[in-house]
Amino acid sequence: MDLFDNSLTRYLEDHADPENSLLQQINRETHLKETKAHMLSGHYQGRILSLLSKMIGPKRILEVGTFTGYATLCLAEGLPADGIIHTIDINEELEERVRNYFEKSPFDKQIRYHIGNALDVIPTLGETFDLAFIDADKKSNIHYYKMIVETMPSGGVILIDNVLWKGKVLQENTDSQTELILKLNQEIASDTRVEKLILPVRDGLLLVRKR
Repeated sequence: MDLFDNSLTRYLEDHADPENSLLQQINRETHLKETKAHMLSGHYQGRILSLLSKMIGPKRILEVGTFTGYATLCLAEGLPADGIIHTIDINEELEERVRNYFEKSPFDKQIRYHIGNALDVIPTLGETFDLAFIDADKKSNIHYYKMIVETMPSGGVILIDNVLWKGKVLQENTDSQTELILKLNQEIASDTRVEKLILPVRDGLLLVRKR
């Protein structure tokens, strides 16, 4: 089930602010070099991340799942001059290329790029986050969420990607990956500590605000 066909996606992108040249480069090179290029946030979702970050004005951002750094740079657009974004990924093979992208950006000195298991890395950061974006392995999403929301201040926002899972959450016969998504969505839906809704953006973006 495709929630957005190509023509609608093009329309949405045509009526959003354009990608800057570095984001265009990352987008292009990710599709040329990576077999799972669909993991990239891309132009339209990237503008959503950027705009939300600018509206929140976070001093500290956490991203779980860097991939090629596209969403990192979009989120960083909302940081004040003294703000920091911590981004974590387990794939060390991409590290050199991603660091190169970061160095080309105006946010290089504000980005803390960590390679390792996020469940191990997050407790070592010693930070409280105003904004978090979770876009990593689905089996650990609920653990990332619980770890982050516990210390997040009132008004803090968590974004979780892929919560509609290409529409599979509506199917009667589900696989193990879809079951993980369903469990996550239901657990957050019943969490009274937060306000929440799912935005039907790309593959589903869950927006959570701590009360």
